[in-house]
Amino acid sequence: MSEVQGAGVEMVEEVDRSGNVLRLVTRAEMRKNNLRHRSVFIAVISDDGDLLIHQRAAHKDLWPGWWDCAVGGVIAPGEEPNAAARRELAEELGVEGAILQPLGSGAYDDESASLVAWCYSVIHNGPFTFADGEVQRAEWVKPSDLVEWLAAKNFLPDTLALVLPRLVSCRGVIA
Repeated sequence: MSEVQGAGVEMVEEVDRSGNVLRLVTRAEMRKNNLRHRSVFIAVISDDGDLLIHQRAAHKDLWPGWWDCAVGGVIAPGEEPNAAARRELAEELGVEGAILQPLGSGAYDDESASLVAWCYSVIHNGPFTFADGEVQRAEWVKPSDLVEWLAAKNFLPDTLALVLPRLVSCRGVIA
């Protein structure tokens, strides 16, 4: 479902810090009250070890126009994390059939977002299509340039906290 059309009535699972479902709420209620929900994050790595980063669309309901080191989104009610990760890769990048590498899961909380996320990486060189309009543009960033990118742009804090440390420990991506 488009984030712009029907976003207020889209249903989301509110969960506890372990990811156990507490109840269903609307996406609008989840955002308004910063309720913890389930998400997936997928870092895309090229064969050369570069990280795909992207700028979020200006219409996003959280952190519009900010940069992100992973694609992903909210898991639908009853949806398994692996299925959600595959769906998000297809929706946001047009990538289907890629092999997901699980990186683990964790909780994140701040004044803007509260979530439990399952993190993945995938090796893919593109091409990418941004059919759902959630990505404005994307860039490949060499590991040696990532610190400079992070310092120069607004990046989503949830994926920085949950994805980047797992890439370092699981893949050795960041030099």
